Amino acid sequence: MYENFGLLIDGQWRAKGGAGTIDIADPATGEVIGSAPAASAADVGEAIESAERGLRVWRATQAWARADLLHAAANIMQARTDEAARRMTLETGKPLAQAKREWGLSIDQFRWYAEEARRIYGRIIESRAPGGRVEISHEPIGVAAAFTAWNFPAFLIARKVAPALAAGCSIVVRPSREVPGTAMILMDCVKQAGVPAGVINLVTGPTSTTYDPIMASKAVRKISLTGSTAIGQQMIRDSAATLKRVSMELGGNAPVLVFEDANVDQVLDLSVPVKFANAGQVCVTADRFYVHESLQKAFAEGFVARAKALKLGHGLDETSQMGPLINQRRVDAMEAIVADAKSRGGKINAGGGRPAGQNKGFFFEPTVITGLPDDARAMAEENFGPIAAITGFASADEAYARANSSEYGLAAYVFTRNPTRMREAAERLESGMVGVNSYALAAAEAPFGGIKASGMGREGGSEGILDYMNVKLTQVVV
Repeated sequence: MYENFGLLIDGQWRAKGGAGTIDIADPATGEVIGSAPAASAADVGEAIESAERGLRVWRATQAWARADLLHAAANIMQARTDEAARRMTLETGKPLAQAKREWGLSIDQFRWYAEEARRIYGRIIESRAPGGRVEISHEPIGVAAAFTAWNFPAFLIARKVAPALAAGCSIVVRPSREVPGTAMILMDCVKQAGVPAGVINLVTGPTSTTYDPIMASKAVRKISLTGSTAIGQQMIRDSAATLKRVSMELGGNAPVLVFEDANVDQVLDLSVPVKFANAGQVCVTADRFYVHESLQKAFAEGFVARAKALKLGHGLDETSQMGPLINQRRVDAMEAIVADAKSRGGKINAGGGRPAGQNKGFFFEPTVITGLPDDARAMAEENFGPIAAITGFASADEAYARANSSEYGLAAYVFTRNPTRMREAAERLESGMVGVNSYALAAAEAPFGGIKASGMGREGGSEGILDYMNVKLTQVVV
C-alpha cells in the first residue's frame, strides 16, 4: 500500500525517501504490514520550498474557489471511507466502527472550513483622524507545518489541513511514524480534489531527519502540534529562534464529577464506552472519576461489570469493542501505573494486565482501580490507556478542588440534573472544555483546546481559522 503513495512533494508522490524506510506494524499482531519511505532532511527542505511556491498561488486563489476545492476533497474522502478506515484500523488497532467514525469527523472538518473560507470577516473602526477610517483585515500567515499524533491519524490532520487551506496557507504535514498510510490516503484525497502543486506536502520518517529542518526554516511561519506536553514545551523553545506562531494541543488528565443527583446507569452507559474507546488512548478521555460518596459503591460496581464485559480483539473483527495499545511502550506504561497503584494501596477491581492467553499484539485489559490517593500515578498523570481510577467525594467544594489540582486543563466533565450545579461546575472547573452530562466535545463547529499544561490555541469552530491568519490594520485617510 505504502509504495503507491510515499512522500508528497510539489504535487507528486515519491515512493522513496532519502533516509530509507520505516516498518509499520499492526498493533493487534505485532507483525509488519508494510514499509513507508523515510524523508531525509533534504526531502523536507524540498517540501518547504514547494510549500513556498504553492503559497504564492494559493493565497491568491479566491476564497470561494478554495471553498469549492475543500468541498471536493470532502466528497472524495466520503467515497474512500472503507479504504481509509481499514488502513486506520490496521495501523492503530482501533475497531473498524471507531475508524469509520473518525473518518467521518475528518470529512466534517473539510466541509466546515469550506464554509469558513467564505466567512473571513474584517471590520471598520471609526478613526480619530479627520476623514480617516481604520480597516481590520485578515491575511494567511504563510507556510504552516503540522505535527500529529498516532491516536487519531486522520482527524488530527484534518483539523490542521482544513483550516490552513481555508485561510489561504500552504502546509507541510509530518504525521506520526506509526500511522503514515492513513495520512497518505487523506492527503491523496485533497490532491485529487485539484489543490495546486505545493499547497499540501507530506513528509514521513524519524524525528532525526524531519523535525529540525521545519523548526529551523524561516519560511515556516506557523507550527501546529498535537502531542505530549513535553514535546510541546520543546517545540515552543525551538520556535523562538524564528518567532513562529504555535498552536499546541497537548496532554490531558480529565476529571469526571458525578454528583449525588446523577442517574448512575445513564452516566455509566456513557462513561464506559468513552473511557475504553481507542483503548483509552484519547487526550480528552475520562481518567479520574470523582463520585459522590452516596453513589460511589454502585458506580464502581457498575463500571467494573461493564468493563469486564467488553470484548477485546482485532479491530477488523466487527465484534471487537476494544483493540490493542499502539506499541509495547504503552503496555509497559500501563503495567507501571498498575504497579504504582498496588504500592499505594489501590484495589484492582478489573483488568490490571495483559489478557490471559493473548500472546500476540499489544493488548491490555480494561482496568478499574479504586482506593487511590490523589497523588497516585493513575490519578495524577495522563495514563493514555485503558485505566479508570474511581474515588469518592463528600462536598462540591472538595470535588472542584481535587479536579483542579492537576497541571492539565484540556477537558473536564460533570454529571448532574441540577441546572444551578451545571452552571457552577462549568464556571469553577479549570479547563478549556467542559462537558455537562456529555462527553461530546470534538466537533467541527466547536473550538477544541486546553489551558495550563494542555496547550494553547483552538482547533475547530470559527476560532480555528484565526490561528492561520495575520491581523492587518490599515489606516485610510481621504
